[in-house]
Amino acid sequence: MSKRFVEIDHRQALLLPPDLREWVPQDDLVHFVIETIWGMNLSAFKVNDRGTGSRQYSPHMMLALVIYSYANGIFSSRRIERSTYRDLSVRYLTCDQHPDHDTICKFRRENFDAVSECFVRVLELACELKLLQVGMVSVDGSKIKANANKKRSVRYDRAGQLVEQLKLEVSQLMKRAEHADRGKGEDGDTLPEELSRREVLKAKLEAARLRIESRAKAQAVKERAEYEKKVKAREKRLGKSKGPRPKPPSEAPKDKDQDNLTDPDSRLMRQSKHHAYMQAYNAQLVVDAEGSGLILGSRVSPCASDKNELCADIESMPSGLGKPTTVLADNGYLNEQEVRNLEGNQDPPAMEVLVSAHAEVRHLRRQHDFRPLPTGEKQTPTIRSEFVLEMKERMEQESARNKYRMRMQTVEPVFGTIKKWMGFDQFLLRGIEKVRHEWNLVTLAYNFRRLWALKCTSTASG
Repeated sequence: MSKRFVEIDHRQALLLPPDLREWVPQDDLVHFVIETIWGMNLSAFKVNDRGTGSRQYSPHMMLALVIYSYANGIFSSRRIERSTYRDLSVRYLTCDQHPDHDTICKFRRENFDAVSECFVRVLELACELKLLQVGMVSVDGSKIKANANKKRSVRYDRAGQLVEQLKLEVSQLMKRAEHADRGKGEDGDTLPEELSRREVLKAKLEAARLRIESRAKAQAVKERAEYEKKVKAREKRLGKSKGPRPKPPSEAPKDKDQDNLTDPDSRLMRQSKHHAYMQAYNAQLVVDAEGSGLILGSRVSPCASDKNELCADIESMPSGLGKPTTVLADNGYLNEQEVRNLEGNQDPPAMEVLVSAHAEVRHLRRQHDFRPLPTGEKQTPTIRSEFVLEMKERMEQESARNKYRMRMQTVEPVFGTIKKWMGFDQFLLRGIEKVRHEWNLVTLAYNFRRLWALKCTSTASG
């Protein structure tokens, strides 16, 4: 029996114009993005100027294109432009329009503040759909690579040595250039380029040293109040004349302090003690822990530690949503001042804060001392402060443990989705302000996808 194949002719024209709605599945995210974006008031968005007399692209279409692309792991403006030709869903979204990558990049760059307003509107939409009710939230942070190489980081002392070396090289090149101008020796055509390269590098290193010095002064001012508080407590306890005084914070930078020449706002960080260092930012999230899994607040910090981030994270939530009743955080956020500020001076506290305190309990024996204890002796833990003891007792209550179990299964999967499924594991922009806006755009795209899934689930169950 002869084989029979479906006839294919690439030159065959369609009898009728195609309807792209028939080519895009009904359960595709693009329908929800179009419906939501076109129902928003985008008067605050700046319309891209294409530089010609041609008509401009609609801000509704441009915002929907960027959000849908981010939700599907396409972040580069060139790849977004390519998807307008290759992806049927994107082609349907843009109505077969193809904005170039410069237009996409400019729209994204000029409308960061308007994107933040859109973030709030999506959460308000979730409240209207009865899918979000702010109560218990989970807070966590994760390190995300910056658009900079860690090999471009330089220590304060090493930068000073390199500046002196470059000054010497510039002086030698000037003498060689003067010698060449007199017509004696080598051709001086290449000398201006070498001089310029060294001058540029010297200026970058000097700017890096100034930034390190500025950060050291700012840190000393920040630590001054804590230092004076310790001095007063010590004098009250021991008197003014007994024992040496605590060492005041120094405004001088340390030799090991570093700065990156590519992105000065980024820092050398590592995900955990088992990972290598990387040039990164500390991305923070506040996630609803009562079922929706939506991101309620997001921000980016240049500090590797989470210790001073708790209050700022809660303040990143839109004020119109209200304040959470319970905050869940891991041991990295254990800071008495931050917790007290959230709880307020009321009794009972205005906000319940549950932070793991198990890592703050230290035993008197060495970590790797495996010798058996003497008969009848018990290993007694030492606790650093009364606040740690208070938090430890709070976390031992059954109700607190039941709430705290929600932290791991709410906020950590969000980071996993953004990094692994959406593929966002590195920032494309540089500078703390641009990086913060880029992170807001990523979290907005995640909320669109999450809200779409919640809506589909509620429709199916209803």
